[in-house]
Amino acid sequence: MTAPVFVVEHFDADRGGRYVLDGPEGRHAVSVKRLHAGEDVVLTDGAGRWAHCVVLDTEGKDRLVVRMDPVTEEPEASPRVTVVQALPKGDRGELAVETMTETGVDAVVPWAASRCITQWKGERGLKALAKWRATAREAGKQSRRVRFPEVADAASTKQVAALLADADFAAVLHEEGSEPLATAGLPASGRIVLVVGPEGGVSPDELAAFAAAGAKPYRLGRSVLRTSTAGTAATALLLGRTGRWS
Repeated sequence: MTAPVFVVEHFDADRGGRYVLDGPEGRHAVSVKRLHAGEDVVLTDGAGRWAHCVVLDTEGKDRLVVRMDPVTEEPEASPRVTVVQALPKGDRGELAVETMTETGVDAVVPWAASRCITQWKGERGLKALAKWRATAREAGKQSRRVRFPEVADAASTKQVAALLADADFAAVLHEEGSEPLATAGLPASGRIVLVVGPEGGVSPDELAAFAAAGAKPYRLGRSVLRTSTAGTAATALLLGRTGRWS
């Protein structure tokens, strides 16, 4: 198994490479993971910078002392995959973010589609967005990523259309009269943006707006997936077809 990942705000080790991981991450490493001297860990800022470390000792219940190797940076993946995710009901939004993160998505854009039952407004919307971002962070750690997906502010249909217009490949998952995503021509680099609609489907007005922005409708397969799982399945398909899973 690969080394566990912990998030840090800086990589300021002393001259000997000694670094102390403390706070909530240190507590998790010492009291939950129960790491011991000689074990490997990875420290990352979640934005691509990371360092391999070896545990030297523990101090109390929340301080992990490690020897840090030089910091390196993982380049951004290409093509970059962004999923525009319509707001699901209940905790299915966090489920979608969690599994897409584990799969390898690069960015998630929450979308307030017209047929969404859930609406993010005021304080409730801010709390929901914070949950999505926290889920991406924790799922990034769990899946041993060092570059976590970005979770953007909630977007309107107009904002989603602008995002699609700027993409190198733009697609809307839609089962009616559409061609398979498995056979679509994909770019070798650049930006892929995929729209996942709500349980009630993408409305005709939204489809028209997205088509005007250059997005075509595609289907995944014969079965109809929930909105909370469609993005994960599509991301896996795209990463496999573009070679990012090779």
